[in-house]
Amino acid sequence: MSELVIASNEADAHAAEAVKQHHAALAAALSLRTEALLTAASQHATSAAEHARRDLVGWCERELVPHALAEEQALYPAAQATVEGRLLVEAMLREHEVLTRLLHEVADSADVLRAAASAAALRAVFDSHLTKENDLVVPLLARTPGVSVAELLGGMHQLLGNSVETADADGVSTGCGGHTCECGEVDGPGYPELDVRSIPHAIRHATIFGALESVHPGAGLELVAPHDPVPLLDQVNQRWPGAFSVAYSERGPKTWRLSLVRTDA
Repeated sequence: MSELVIASNEADAHAAEAVKQHHAALAAALSLRTEALLTAASQHATSAAEHARRDLVGWCERELVPHALAEEQALYPAAQATVEGRLLVEAMLREHEVLTRLLHEVADSADVLRAAASAAALRAVFDSHLTKENDLVVPLLARTPGVSVAELLGGMHQLLGNSVETADADGVSTGCGGHTCECGEVDGPGYPELDVRSIPHAIRHATIFGALESVHPGAGLELVAPHDPVPLLDQVNQRWPGAFSVAYSERGPKTWRLSLVRTDA
């Protein structure tokens, strides 16, 4: 059942949808960084793996951890006050502890292969965690009398971020795609792949935007789509004017495959 149906009012329905969109962007950004670390570690590219590790940890400290803390302050108390939500929120808080522990393992492991394994576990737990928030916590709040999701989220930048409707490219670091360094390397033609064919249409664009926000100059993303994503490309150009070059390698009839390479300085 859609949150738009079960929410108490239109403002709460839009707030619930905004949370879902932001979650999709976060999941995509984490996945792209995790894949970069896994790929470099599996190829025994130690320098690249260390750069990818630092980028993943830095992103988590800037985005994932503040997001989790904001949830604990804004959403969880109201959900925990309900009969249905008490045990659920206790479990969600324990998952925050698991995410924190896995992040420490990624950061502190002396072996990049072990760091990559911890990153894969971090991604899996985070994806499951977001699904429970989308399907259980937010709908519970949206249908609870006397609780306004829109008011709970008021001013909580860490929950909604700028990426849902007002994203820009300010603050991105330079260097190797996805990390700040002076090694002079850029991604080669084997860009990370994002296959959106199985992603629900309602969150598909947010997922792609989240991934593209992780792409820095000289890097790229291989997008696999179920149709020609012309409207999406128009939106990408509106968000990042002239920042991405686009090259198709496959044009239907069932699959469209294209590379988006960040060319701005």
